[in-house]
Amino acid sequence: MLRGTMKLHETSIGGEYMTVGEKLRDLRMQNAKKRAEVAKAVAITESALANYENDIRIPRDEIKVRLARYYNTSVESIFFAM
Repeated sequence: MLRGTMKLHETSIGGEYMTVGEKLRDLRMQNAKKRAEVAKAVAITESALANYENDIRIPRDEIKVRLARYYNTSVESIFFAM
């Protein structure tokens, strides 16, 4: 990645860049949850969640909503620059 450019799924928080995957992993860790627990709660596979957390894939909109509800936050705070 070139300096000064952002990947499509990166957002800036307080001048720091976090990918969507980093945010999802951070939320899971803050809530002391295992990947299997989150995946089951939002009705996706554990491997799908791993793909999201590793920035391999971006979830469909309905899954974005389920993840945001699970973590009691907004879709925007996870998936879009604020």
